[in-house]
Amino acid sequence: MTGRQRGSAWIAVVAAAVVVAAVLVVGASLWATAGDVEISLAGWIALVLGGLVALALGIGLMALVFISSRRGYDEPE
Repeated sequence: MTGRQRGSAWIAVVAAAVVVAAVLVVGASLWATAGDVEISLAGWIALVLGGLVALALGIGLMALVFISSRRGYDEPE
């Protein structure tokens, strides 16, 4: 890796860290302003099902990437 590439990599790492920190600050402030909010049973069910569907979608897409790579579908012809 050249010096210029190392510098670019550090800039990307710092930018990512700043974005993560900003998201955490905004999330914490929104959490604090929400106050005492209750979630109904239907809300908990929707939250759990949404999380499971997102997890299944991510796992399925990653499995397709690995299968495609191992079978050579990604290779140029």
